Amino acid sequence: MAQINPDFAKELKEYGALDFNACYNCGNCTAVCSLSDKDNSFPRKMIRLSVLGLEDELQTSLDPWLCYYCGECSETCPQNTDPGELMMSLRRYLTSKYDWTGLAGKLYTSKVWEFGSIIFLAAVILVLFIFFHGPMTTELTAEGGVKLNTFAPWKQVEIGDWIMAGLLSFFLLSNIFNMYLKIIGRRKEIKIPLKLYFKEFWKVILHFATQLQFSKCNTQISNKKFELSTYWIIHLFLMTSYVIMFILIVVFLGWFQTDNIYAWWHPQRLLGYYATIGLTVGVIYFFISRLKKSQEKTKHTHVTDWTFLVLLFLSTITGILVHIFRIYGMPYPTYYMYVFHLMVLFPMLMIEVPFSKWSHLAYRPFAIYFNNVISAAKKIKK
Repeated sequence: MAQINPDFAKELKEYGALDFNACYNCGNCTAVCSLSDKDNSFPRKMIRLSVLGLEDELQTSLDPWLCYYCGECSETCPQNTDPGELMMSLRRYLTSKYDWTGLAGKLYTSKVWEFGSIIFLAAVILVLFIFFHGPMTTELTAEGGVKLNTFAPWKQVEIGDWIMAGLLSFFLLSNIFNMYLKIIGRRKEIKIPLKLYFKEFWKVILHFATQLQFSKCNTQISNKKFELSTYWIIHLFLMTSYVIMFILIVVFLGWFQTDNIYAWWHPQRLLGYYATIGLTVGVIYFFISRLKKSQEKTKHTHVTDWTFLVLLFLSTITGILVHIFRIYGMPYPTYYMYVFHLMVLFPMLMIEVPFSKWSHLAYRPFAIYFNNVISAAKKIKK
């Protein structure tokens, strides 16, 4: 028998949900949603489960991840219950339920935990540099650049990168496994052949790299079509820039953090510029959107959304300044800005990737993957 949580509405509001209890189940949101079909009648189904407080059914559902929040359901809701924002809140809620450590729930619902964790992790980086940094030499390279690797040898930094990458991978992958157990492990009525997992897995990579599912969001309103296309392009630009920068920092640090000053057309600099431009454009776009509240999806902002944008902005601008100070031969500004850059970057990665906003980049493609696996298994059963 399904267990009902009478306090669920109050709990979900901590994740950003509005007054979804005002819904009188008219079904308009499902009627206008281009992603809704006979198997996924969202967001209506999710609203109903939330109103009833059926947590177990919500935690086994993939519907919140299949929604890309075009906002049309919220714009046409006669009760102003904002179904789109409910789906976003459910994604935050589900992130906390997949996380076996419990940290995601604390970070989403407590400002003390959110900001306290950032300050603590930043302090760890500061202490490490205070005790273990190399000489702060004012001697420049032959090209006139700063000898950054004398102050922060890339081999030592790389060790820290690999430790961080290992922790991120462990937490994120174990949370994805927990997601699998909740979604597929509990579906005893469906037997899924092992080959289906291999057959459908390529779609994880496809949707992670392209966010192709977003292209299915259709609307008859021309200006909204433009907004959605712009959002998809900029979001994809931001995501690919972030992934490129992450790979350069973790995998190719010895090539990326060099004292050599290459020509602007060198691959090292071109990749860095692509990532920098993508991060800058993305941050500015989402900052303006959330400040202007011009789109349905930006009318309501959870504190963690702002935290993520601020951390991403600071990581980007400090990275730009380190590059400028280094190539123009400014030793002390380079050293201090480099430390501050890592004091922002490290908390952002450790918090956002496994426990908060950036984890959605993994959960969504895996949700689409699990949905395809389940659908294929049902067809075999028939």
